[in-house]
Amino acid sequence: MSLPPHRLRDKDNILTFHNNQPVQRQENVAEAIQAHDSIDDAASLASIDRPPSKEDHIPAIKVYSPYSPAVIALLMPASIFGVLARLGLQALMKYDGASIFPLAYVQALGCLCMGVALSLKEPLGNLRVPLSFVIVLSSFCGSLTTFSGWQLDIFDSWINQGGFARDWLRTAIDGCTKLFFTLTVSLGSLSLGIHIGSIFAPYIPSIAPPPWPVRYTLTIVSVLSYGATFVTYFLLSHSFRSKATAALLFSFPGTCTRYLLSITLNPRFKTMPVGTLSANLFGTALLAAFHAIKGLPAPVSPVACDLLQGLADGYCGCLTTVSTFAAEVSALSVRRRWVYATVTIVLGQCLMVIILGPSFWAGDVSNSAEGSCRVE
Repeated sequence: MSLPPHRLRDKDNILTFHNNQPVQRQENVAEAIQAHDSIDDAASLASIDRPPSKEDHIPAIKVYSPYSPAVIALLMPASIFGVLARLGLQALMKYDGASIFPLAYVQALGCLCMGVALSLKEPLGNLRVPLSFVIVLSSFCGSLTTFSGWQLDIFDSWINQGGFARDWLRTAIDGCTKLFFTLTVSLGSLSLGIHIGSIFAPYIPSIAPPPWPVRYTLTIVSVLSYGATFVTYFLLSHSFRSKATAALLFSFPGTCTRYLLSITLNPRFKTMPVGTLSANLFGTALLAAFHAIKGLPAPVSPVACDLLQGLADGYCGCLTTVSTFAAEVSALSVRRRWVYATVTIVLGQCLMVIILGPSFWAGDVSNSAEGSCRVE
């Protein structure tokens, strides 16, 4: 008689026992965070962005390769909706007298959804992946949250980009507030999302995989959704390009770059998630460069300005992520989480200083309205 599998934690691994035979299993990130436990091997964190696999105790027949075209295609609509949600939420929360800066809402919502996705990844992985919404949701969260935008926000506060009448101490406090408040609300939202997901996880029924026509149709629709971004860019009014349509063009390339870096590099290193670190720092460097170019006094064509804004909001916004970063920080051991978080944030600010700082101190971007492109 086949016995139901149960798990036992040893020093380094999670052991899954099936018919009293131990089988090594990768650590479940959501379980570790919810139990206030830690993961010593950072390579296990690759499961955050990777589709459910045999390491997640999913039957092999229901597992897709992370490089499968069906999986890659689902990144397209996820990235598009992530960008639209981020830009829309920022516009909604940007008003005079706001108590909280707009980007904080974006990071909180994205981390909340990521927590839910992590909790439901294993039960929903029993569906025919990639039809499970978890892949879409985790990709959506990565595109919704933005590490590069967070670093730019902190840098702008520390240099008093708005030209507010305040001394250096208040300026430093403003930058530290955006740093620590965002980090706190992101980690708290992630924990809340995991708790919410764990409540509903036991009630998820076992659903038979949909037939192949449905799976292929979903892949085709996903590809067509990204193709539609080119239509909206060229057919809609030019006024929409800098606001949204240019960002949609570069959303999928940014998400795909982050996804490939994560599933390729994260499993290779045990000390910290190098794939996520590379994506966040590379995107931050690009965003700083784009803002430096947009602030130059030399003439830049309107089309170039729209594309630069699209690269900043679309490619850099989707390439970098706070939701995955928060999940990794929460799951790592205490020493490694401090090292990983400190290295990522300090290097992010160093890149801002090195790339964007000279333009600011030279006076080229001291006032965004004076540059060739208006920096939003």
